[in-house]
Amino acid sequence: MATGIISVGLYLTGHTILSEIFLAVACVLWVVLAADFVDLLARDRSRWTAAAVTPPALTAVAATTVVGTRFSLLGRQGVAIALLLIAVLVWPGLLLAVVRHWLRHGMPGGVFLVCVATQGLAVLASTLSLAGKGDWLGDAALACFALGLLLYADALRRFDFRQVWTGAGDQWVAGGALAISALAASKLTASPLYTGTGHAFLRNLTYVLLALALAWYAVLAAAEAARPRPSYDVRRWATVFPLGMTAVATLSTGAVTDVPWLRTLGRVLLWVAVAVWGLVWVGFAWARAGGPRGAPQTRPFSDPGAPPQTPLLKRRRG
Repeated sequence: MATGIISVGLYLTGHTILSEIFLAVACVLWVVLAADFVDLLARDRSRWTAAAVTPPALTAVAATTVVGTRFSLLGRQGVAIALLLIAVLVWPGLLLAVVRHWLRHGMPGGVFLVCVATQGLAVLASTLSLAGKGDWLGDAALACFALGLLLYADALRRFDFRQVWTGAGDQWVAGGALAISALAASKLTASPLYTGTGHAFLRNLTYVLLALALAWYAVLAAAEAARPRPSYDVRRWATVFPLGMTAVATLSTGAVTDVPWLRTLGRVLLWVAVAVWGLVWVGFAWARAGGPRGAPQTRPFSDPGAPPQTPLLKRRRG
């Protein structure tokens, strides 16, 4: 997700070769993770099921749609359509499983992945529609966009706002979910399917969603500065994705609405995301090497906000 969205941002800013390098890395990671997903399903169904009911499982959908969007921008519409089909097939089952196991309150930032995955479908479908692959994809994108906003509102009720100060990285998804919603709205605004009042409404909604995403960005950045959390945690990748997504949403909104300063801001935010992407890779490599004292890296399921009763969590913590 993080690498793929930065590839999209680099493409939008004209850094084609660098964008394609990031795309190649994203594709390798996607293949490796997809193989691991299938392998776990074949080897240990109970562990796979336990993981599938947690919000991080929806990164499978979100990552697929991000990579698909980049392929569509590259002109490889066949690959993008295939990835959209994969995402559509996986999304309903995972979404229902996650929603059924939601806690009433006190959840970490990963809870917003229900919105991110759904809006990812909206972004990819609208991108394909703009590429001339069917007006019906624009209508489907609008439906996913509306559902994504509803899911965000429900996730916000369950989010533990203390995570802003104590989260290990995934608290940034609270803003990233609004950023991908703004990106979806900007794509719909650019669609010729919506004119007049509908177009004006979508344009204004894009501004509102982007403003909220930028507000989250400012609050979360201030919290990081006030309470630094420099040690590596795998959930730091959930920081990189919102940073990149906010940059891409800003760039897209600036282009669609012809607001030059938004394009400038988007470029600045993109390079911030690239820098953090590099830092997290360094942290990952250092953690894999054992760090300065040989300390193990934090595992992704060590989040106190995640359901502790699943077999997967017990095995990993044991």
